[in-house]
Amino acid sequence: MLETVKGDRIPNASIPIRKVRHALIPFPWGRRIVVVFASSLVFLLLAASWSLGAAVFAPTNDPLAAKVAEWARSHSLGSVVTALETIQYRLNPPKVGGTSSIPNFKNMGKLADGASTLRIPLQNSIPTIVSPRLPREGTYKVVVTAHHLPLVQVAFLRPDSLHTSYLSAVVWMSGQHSRLEQHPGSVDPGHLALWSNSSSVSNLAATGLFAVFNGGFKIKDSRGGFYENHHTMGVLRNGAASLIVYKDGSTAIGMWGRDARMTSNVISVRQNLQLLVDNGRLSRNVGAAVKSTWGVTVGASTYVWRSGIGITSKGDLVYVIGDALSARSLALLLQRAGAVRAMQLDINKTWTSYMWFTRTSAGKLIPHKVLNFNRPANRYFTPTSRDFFAVYFR
Repeated sequence: MLETVKGDRIPNASIPIRKVRHALIPFPWGRRIVVVFASSLVFLLLAASWSLGAAVFAPTNDPLAAKVAEWARSHSLGSVVTALETIQYRLNPPKVGGTSSIPNFKNMGKLADGASTLRIPLQNSIPTIVSPRLPREGTYKVVVTAHHLPLVQVAFLRPDSLHTSYLSAVVWMSGQHSRLEQHPGSVDPGHLALWSNSSSVSNLAATGLFAVFNGGFKIKDSRGGFYENHHTMGVLRNGAASLIVYKDGSTAIGMWGRDARMTSNVISVRQNLQLLVDNGRLSRNVGAAVKSTWGVTVGASTYVWRSGIGITSKGDLVYVIGDALSARSLALLLQRAGAVRAMQLDINKTWTSYMWFTRTSAGKLIPHKVLNFNRPANRYFTPTSRDFFAVYFR
């Protein structure tokens, strides 16, 4: 506070002045403003800490970095996350050149039963993209059988002539003997009480489960919907690439509104973007507008972990996963594997995964990763935040 001067004159001064009162905000009011500001700041910090803590300790198996990144994106900090991812990507871009060696499955577990009397022959080898061809490149290997029937066959190929040290996995699944179940994630689409299935699967072999794989983008980013048990999150959009499961256990992949529509026989629908492969041909814009058409990648990069699924003319399913994939190279691999219609699923290393299962003598399932991606092999045995598909014998 400034003190007032007694009298009308300052000693030794000839100019009279007026008395000065309350030249500054009174201390009690100034203190209140400071207290209110500090309290608001503390409240915001506590609220943010509580929100972040809730995200970090959510009962999902997502890694800590993924939980923090997802929390930041949902709280208007996406640009910060993107900047950090861009720096990381630039420090560790996909390697150009180099060589690969095809896995031989030697230590990947025994088959469910003997493969020497298979009733269905192995799938034909996939035409390779890079020449000369590596030993066993593009050649299928049976990894899961049941009742002497091959359920899952896996082949490996280099994705392009640039990233020759990387292998993409192509997984063939018998359409006749496979039944897909769509599982919700606890966060996306969330609202678990709406759905028939939970956000995890049982590890008991008696269930008939033999494979699991990731779903698509978060519903708000998928430009489509998630339908199951007569409920929908998002909107089922005409023209969207769709994976449809029917009551008879069959699966279809196509354009919603043209190849499939809602009927009483539809159990579930998962939409994601647009078709990568249609009528056996690559999408016309598969190499254009990557960010706006095929999803925001780590560091806005073209070559990242990607996954996709397609259906052959015989009704079998083919799933592709790999690092250093562009939307075009993913589509090309699906096409070469025989897909007549195919769609991209999730992208980036945190969300892509495919596991097949063999069983122990005690009736438990042993998961096997098809590639060395980021997530653990037992990912879907515990609650997960994002939707996925489980594949059962039928």
